[in-house]
Amino acid sequence: MTRVILFNKPFDVLSQFTDKGLDGSKRRTLSDFVDVPKVYPAGRLDRDSEGLMVLTDDGKLQARIADPRHKTAKTYWVQVEGEPDDAALTALCKGVELKDGLTKPAKAQRIDEPVNLWPRTPPVRFRKSVPDCWISLTIREGRNRQVRRMTAAVGHPTLRLIRAQVGNWTLDGLETGAWRDA
Repeated sequence: MTRVILFNKPFDVLSQFTDKGLDGSKRRTLSDFVDVPKVYPAGRLDRDSEGLMVLTDDGKLQARIADPRHKTAKTYWVQVEGEPDDAALTALCKGVELKDGLTKPAKAQRIDEPVNLWPRTPPVRFRKSVPDCWISLTIREGRNRQVRRMTAAVGHPTLRLIRAQVGNWTLDGLETGAWRDA
């Protein structure tokens, strides 16, 4: 039977089970939170991103979730600098030109700060003179640091990035650093 685990990855955790850091320091990894043998991440989240990771012992499922050819939707809550206007949101929806080409169309909308949002350690740097805003962004590809590059391309750098959903799996009821079977 296939095992699927949903994990809410905290900030500053590597999305792998081991750390082969060149400087010899020990960074936090999935193994600090998930002590389940023979499950592997289906996709990655950058160390400075938070939120939902799907872990499984099924290689085919892992590939289907992670491979952009299968177009699994991934929804992110993104705290951005400034307040994106309709033109910025439309640009995200149509596709943004990045150094590695045009992104595929996405779904983007302004949202209120997510309910039951946990504090981030360390906190996001706030500037009194620059407002911030939350958007929901759903993409179906997974380029390196894509969401951060997309928001920067429309003039609103990412301050905090949380993956809230992968396919039909969500973060609902999952505290930061916690996991559960799907």
